[in-house]
Amino acid sequence: MYRMIIHKSHSKTDLIDYINDLGLPIVFSHQDNKRDIHEKYKEVFLKKFDFKPNFYKIENLDGLKNYLENCNPKKTLSIKEKQNVMLICKHIINYCKNGYDMNLCKYESPKELQDDMDFIKQFGDIPSVRRCCKLMNNDYHFVGINFKPYISPQTQKILDEKNANSTKKNLNFGAKIRRATPDNPILVVFD
Repeated sequence: MYRMIIHKSHSKTDLIDYINDLGLPIVFSHQDNKRDIHEKYKEVFLKKFDFKPNFYKIENLDGLKNYLENCNPKKTLSIKEKQNVMLICKHIINYCKNGYDMNLCKYESPKELQDDMDFIKQFGDIPSVRRCCKLMNNDYHFVGINFKPYISPQTQKILDEKNANSTKKNLNFGAKIRRATPDNPILVVFD
């Protein structure tokens, strides 16, 4: 039998999501525990099949093996580490809200700020990190430097779905809505 060790950061839910998203030929029950699903993954490596296109960018069994043996990109922080990242985000957002003025923040130099940005951008699954990157890309101290957060494939899929749904909600089909005032009720007019 094929010997493979799945990194402990991949939860049972993650393993089930991979089965569904990658189209793996694994039959599972939600009553299966993580060890049962792990055994079913071992059996998959003995089969030959094609991967369907996926947002993990896994195209073959070697890519899947490599992905599962390494730390889950979505779960890389302990609670203490996440608190540290959130504190750094708080300082950076404060700097941005104060007009990118070094005199009004804890940072002594742009290099110190850039070092913190380079550290936190690897945790792009955290919304505050994505916000920091977006705000810092408008900073005149860092013209030409793009702070792009690393976002795991799972989170990117969720963000893409939210984006697709939000554009649908913005369509109002020619409706004009006027806010109610004490004198006038709400008025909705369709063109």
